[in-house]
Amino acid sequence: MAAGDAAQSGDRSDAEKEMDLNVQEPEAADGHPDGDVEKVVSPSEAPTEETQDPRQWKWAVMFLCFYGFMSSIRPGEAFITPYLLSSEKNFTMKQVTNEITPVLTYSYMAVLVPAFLLTDLLRYKPVLVIQGISQVVIWLILLLGSSLLEMQLMEFFYGITMACRVAYSSYIFSLVSPVLYQRVAGYSRSAILLGVFTSSVLGQLCLSLGNISFYTLNAISLGFVSFGLLLSMCLPWPKRSLFFNQQRNKEQKELAASAVTKSELDQMKPKESESSSAAPACSASRWKDLVLVQMLLEVRNVVRKPNLRLWSLWWVFNSTGYYLVLFYVHILWNKVYPATENNKVYNGGVEAASTLLSAVTSFAAGYVKIRWNVWSELVIAVITAVQAGLLLLMGTTDNIWVCYASYVLFRGFYQFLVPIATYQIASSLTKELCALVFGINTFLGTLLKSIIILIFADKRGLALEVHEQFLVFFIYFVIITIVYFVCAAVVIIRHYRNQPREGGVANGPATPTELSPMGVSSEAEPFSNGKSAQA
Repeated sequence: MAAGDAAQSGDRSDAEKEMDLNVQEPEAADGHPDGDVEKVVSPSEAPTEETQDPRQWKWAVMFLCFYGFMSSIRPGEAFITPYLLSSEKNFTMKQVTNEITPVLTYSYMAVLVPAFLLTDLLRYKPVLVIQGISQVVIWLILLLGSSLLEMQLMEFFYGITMACRVAYSSYIFSLVSPVLYQRVAGYSRSAILLGVFTSSVLGQLCLSLGNISFYTLNAISLGFVSFGLLLSMCLPWPKRSLFFNQQRNKEQKELAASAVTKSELDQMKPKESESSSAAPACSASRWKDLVLVQMLLEVRNVVRKPNLRLWSLWWVFNSTGYYLVLFYVHILWNKVYPATENNKVYNGGVEAASTLLSAVTSFAAGYVKIRWNVWSELVIAVITAVQAGLLLLMGTTDNIWVCYASYVLFRGFYQFLVPIATYQIASSLTKELCALVFGINTFLGTLLKSIIILIFADKRGLALEVHEQFLVFFIYFVIITIVYFVCAAVVIIRHYRNQPREGGVANGPATPTELSPMGVSSEAEPFSNGKSAQA
């Protein structure tokens, strides 16, 4: 998120949706949830629904959702760019565009992997507390800071908050059994969306009807994030997580079993027990038994599957363009329609509308029935082409309402494809491997964003002004659109060429794939090396 664009409430919610990997999938007919994009615990480690106290997990989920709602309410977030460019802070457009905003992406890229690993190692809660502290620091700097370095530091902490959001989307799955995954995923996501929507509307009402200053609006935001920090400290501490803690439990069981075996051997054959006890110590390849390492090795097989490869590349390249637009669109709006006493800006209202449309399109995507193995590339190409046209419109128009409308539609089209990509990637992976693949995709997208910003936006690069940057974004989308159309032509031609060769029943039309029942077995699928993903 850019300095001012960090302000975007919509920006933040989408970062959650992608980085936190929490797009909801429909429930399978057998009662098992579909592959969520979030980091989740292995079903084998989760307690069964019957053994859990319903009142206990319901209250825990309700409290976590309340925390997610309250931590998303930051009324001043959609107006940070106008605030920095106003007489209250008096930064120039060039400083905000080329020196402050780029720091967010660099910070996010640097913190993303450590946050992903620490979330699992520390079992969620400490990372949520770190996120709360970072949010408080952000608004303290906005209120008290005045130098360029302080605003860059603010963006650094914003990168930390974005990277730490994976903890929220993962945390809720440690509270319930696998059969409840889909339901609680809907609860947690709805809480975030409702919080973002409420935040945007509240900020717009305060500014338009209350006639309060940007400073006061940010002071209100500080109060909300401080309350969110207090709530994070009251969250229960889960006893299990996805990778490290499961491995520890497994090692403890193995040590206990080996101790029993050793004592029996001591009684039977003392000399044999000594030689057998030396064997584990000589094992230099224990690291290969770690679940995380096994899955990193297994990721190599993902790129060999065309469907997974296509949607993973979409996730990397299209999300890169999407977040570049989100990071800089507020600066564009301020260039087209500067915020003054006579010019009332409607950033909050636009973010609220775009969040609402994004929720609608994401929901509608679940009811699309087409043969995705044939038409995926064409659908992606058409939607990417439309997004390219909207970017060209935003970058060339002088009408702020055209900019607003183009942005709302741009977000809506992207969010339409997110649940489709989630389903296509998650449907053939275990929960653990799915989380890792989405994490890698997100990191690669962030790395690509950093490179583009360094070249075109950073003052050490070309330092383009915001209209020129949007033309660069337009060219970027045109290039990937052409690639998608070429791939679509190849796939469709190959499909219809091969169809006559198929005999009998296979020659008939295939059943369209719907974003619905994707059964997830409680048993983890084995890796190619024969080992299970479950610890």
